Parts: sequence; structure tokens; C-alpha cells
Amino acid sequence: MEDLEERGVHFGSIRDPIDTSTPQGTFSLQVLGAIAQLERALIAERSKAGIKAAKARGKLPGNPGLRERRPEAIKAVSQAREKRYLDDLIVSAQTWLPVVRQLRPQHSWDNVVRVLNRRGHDWTVERLRRAVHRLVREKLAENELLGRSPRRAPEDL
Repeated sequence: MEDLEERGVHFGSIRDPIDTSTPQGTFSLQVLGAIAQLERALIAERSKAGIKAAKARGKLPGNPGLRERRPEAIKAVSQAREKRYLDDLIVSAQTWLPVVRQLRPQHSWDNVVRVLNRRGHDWTVERLRRAVHRLVREKLAENELLGRSPRRAPEDL
């Protein structure tokens, strides 16, 4: 937040009365952050206590279905992981997909990654291609983005 404030950027919430351009708004956001931090610490504390109690009763921590390699448990975890990946991808796409749409397929994936990373992202060619493939498969991006970029003209020697 401090980095953004130094740049003159403020946060304003549409749904909540928080606007960091005012001292009250900054305070409100800090209080909410402290509450979230407390909640994370309490969850971690309860989890550790639960694991300790389970061990005292002779139980192993974790998902028994995964420990026993049950196909339905493995499938459920895999599906949850895929859903989380897609949800995160959709949320983040608003920051990088417009650039991809502007540059692809006229420019190579290397060039697109270079532009995105100059703008503060942290992409590799493989990760970006995989992300765009996934959005195309989900019909959230255009298939044309995956087209081949034109070959570069051979440089004269």
C-alpha cells in the first residue's frame, strides 16, 4: 500500500465506505487488514491444535482418501485445484489479456511476454501460452490469439 501511496494511487471501494485518499479511509483499511491477519493466525492455531489432538488419539492428519490413494479423492482434489486455477486466471486476466489481444498473433509469444513483464507482470512464454489456451478452451478468449505469428525476415548478412 505504501508503494502505491508514494505514487499517488489511492484505493476506493465501491461496496464499502473505504477511500484511502482520506486518513479515515486509510485507518479503516488498516483495521480490516489487522482483522484479516488475526483471523489467519486463529485459523492456523486451531488447525495445529486439531492436528495435535488427532495425533493424541492415534489419527493421522490430512485427507485419508488421499493417503489411501482413492481415485474419487484424488479426482476431487484435482478438480478443486483446476477450479481454483481457472478462477484465479479469470480474475487476473483483466490485467494482461488486453495486451495479449492487442499483440497476438502479429507478435511472437516472446515479445508479448517481454511487454507484459515490463509492465510489472511475471510471465514465462510457457505459462502465458498455457493461460491463453485455457481461456480459449473456456471460450473466454478468442481462438485467433493462438495463431502462428509471422516469421521474422532473415537478417541480411
